[in-house]
Amino acid sequence: MAENYYGSGNAYSSETVYSSSTTTQYGGYQESTIYVTESVPPPVQQPTEAEEYEKYKKEEKHHKHKQHEGEVAALAAGAFALYEKHEAKKDPEHAHRHKIESNVAAAAAVAAGGYAFHEHHQKEEAEDEAKKHKEHHHHHFFGNN
Repeated sequence: MAENYYGSGNAYSSETVYSSSTTTQYGGYQESTIYVTESVPPPVQQPTEAEEYEKYKKEEKHHKHKQHEGEVAALAAGAFALYEKHEAKKDPEHAHRHKIESNVAAAAAVAAGGYAFHEHHQKEEAEDEAKKHKEHHHHHFFGNN
């Protein structure tokens, strides 16, 4: 049984709780009332320009790292595709298998290149956002100290 009370800006609820007790004469249960106050969360503070700048610089660094990983993966997959193509010519008995592996590696190289391209654009977006939030230092040349 819970009731809500609203008045003068404070909100609390009342609950009737029954707990076991050996001191009462009504079947071993005692009635008590608990008041629960509701706390209001503090307002969310907006990050400062410097914090925003640092956030976007960190994001830029993250995407740059991922871009380089994609470039390395594309290079490795491309090299493996060329190797398998060479093996197909060198080993005619298993040429079909080497051609399939070469095609799969070439597809992986294209996918990794696409991922690197995507991360490059994410990095550029983070760069632009960091430039927006960079604190500008104003110089006072005309006696305005």
